[in-house]
Amino acid sequence: MFDIKEKELVLQSKALQVVIPQYRTHTQLFDNMVRNITGLDALTRINNSTNHFIWITGNMVNTRYWLANILGVEDKDPHEALFKDAKALDNSATYPELEDLRKQWHRISPQLYDKLHRITDEDLAQPYNLGMGIDFVEENILNAVGMAMDRESYLLGQLGLMRRALGYEGVKYDFSDEVKY
Repeated sequence: MFDIKEKELVLQSKALQVVIPQYRTHTQLFDNMVRNITGLDALTRINNSTNHFIWITGNMVNTRYWLANILGVEDKDPHEALFKDAKALDNSATYPELEDLRKQWHRISPQLYDKLHRITDEDLAQPYNLGMGIDFVEENILNAVGMAMDRESYLLGQLGLMRRALGYEGVKYDFSDEVKY
């Protein structure tokens, strides 16, 4: 596991000051969302019209790998073929187990956290093609970070709704002091 030494990390970018607390919140909410979800429920779709827990969490993990790769992390998502570019749920695909996705989340998250601390505002301003074609969104690395955080927020909302729809307790905002990323 990638070891985070908080005393060594100094945020280099003023633009990311608001992102870091959100990132750390998402890191821990992910665990809270998947806590106690059973194997069968992890693959359950509501009225066969929603994504299931596995697809949603796999998509979140893939989003972190995507952003980490943009920032220079070489680790690749081992399940990229299933989730890249928010690929639609495939009923014939064999998806990884929730625990495997949780482990991948905690493999890439500290590496990305480290990169987010080390990147400068100058580096964040570098062009990056988001492929969105939105005239009011400058296509650069900073907005890639923003899009990734937005995607995670959206997916966390889906997980929260799925928890309740499947009869689980609503998510708690319990945080562990041991998770430093």
